[in-house]
Amino acid sequence: MLFLPVSTELTGPSWVLSYICGMEQLFSYEQLFSFSKAIFQKIGCTEADAFTATTVLLSADLRGVDSHGVARLSGYVRLWDAKRINASPAIKIIHETPSTAVVDGDSGLGLVVAPAAMQVAIDKAKAVGTGWVSVQNSNHFGIAGIHAMMALPHDMIGIAMTNASALVAPTFSTEKLLGTNPIAVAIPAGEEQAFVADFATTTAANGKLEILQRKNEPTPLGWVQTKEGSPSINAAELKQGGALLPLGGDRDHGSHKGYMLGSIVDIFSAILSGANYGPWVPPFPAYIPMPENMPGKGIGHFFGAMRIDAFRPAADFKTNMDQWIRRFKTAETVKGIDSVIIPGEPETAMEAFRRENGIPLLQAVSDDLKALGQQFEVAL
Repeated sequence: MLFLPVSTELTGPSWVLSYICGMEQLFSYEQLFSFSKAIFQKIGCTEADAFTATTVLLSADLRGVDSHGVARLSGYVRLWDAKRINASPAIKIIHETPSTAVVDGDSGLGLVVAPAAMQVAIDKAKAVGTGWVSVQNSNHFGIAGIHAMMALPHDMIGIAMTNASALVAPTFSTEKLLGTNPIAVAIPAGEEQAFVADFATTTAANGKLEILQRKNEPTPLGWVQTKEGSPSINAAELKQGGALLPLGGDRDHGSHKGYMLGSIVDIFSAILSGANYGPWVPPFPAYIPMPENMPGKGIGHFFGAMRIDAFRPAADFKTNMDQWIRRFKTAETVKGIDSVIIPGEPETAMEAFRRENGIPLLQAVSDDLKALGQQFEVAL
């Protein structure tokens, strides 16, 4: 078992090292993988599904999205304990055309349902050029980027999005009606690394609030509002009836655009598939009661895969992508900044760094995992 204190001397890109601040323990990827896979098997996942779920879960930790990695493992277990997650789902296509499909996730882990649905989109793109899949009856699927990236080895552009439980107030509202509703787009390049945009349609994801709560730190202005709609920097504002804000923070800074983006994700993921939408999306915390009069089934996702050679030769496209990336990397920058960052670049550097040096966890997270291990008799 690898256990390293944060005082261990580490080197790496500045944006990578900045993520270490506030962390207290480092665990190896292999250690966390073995532990998480065992937990998923303990709740009834097959070995194959446990492997898939763990791979998706830990991709968040590797890429620096600590809010969606092993910190969420106990949350998935609580959902299973509340009989809201089916550990052995029969995932199936319930409607399809040559280029589209609706997938029913049978209340399975989104960490398992999403890769299966994205594979359907990829298979359809192989056959007819593009594939589009909307999903009903699923659960939280981890980070969106990892699903979109499934398209990259096939010389395809991948798209992934999901709706989520209502924590976000639309512009000018005090009522929570939307989730953080992320969008991810992965685009292959040639010699350069892939372009991978993965972002919430809120100013900040709820998981970042949870991290600040663990650190007892405030939020930047523009992340949350009080239940009356006033600006706030309280990281626990949601627990007091407040709401997350759409991307932009307020109308003067474009929150109406974030509101529109989140709405598009909700419609594509849920109204198109028959999942729940708006304020009826099931909450992630198992202790929160399910909404009344739910119009659909579970959480919804949406996936797309586009074969590049359905538009132009893939080699030509990737040559131009390389040129695009290099031109942006050599753009003149503001004082104190070395270069423009290409979407996905920090996450790729972070993954290489953490595979070699370990994954840092807050003390509260490692304590939570150890308690989970004691519950299921799995050693961390």
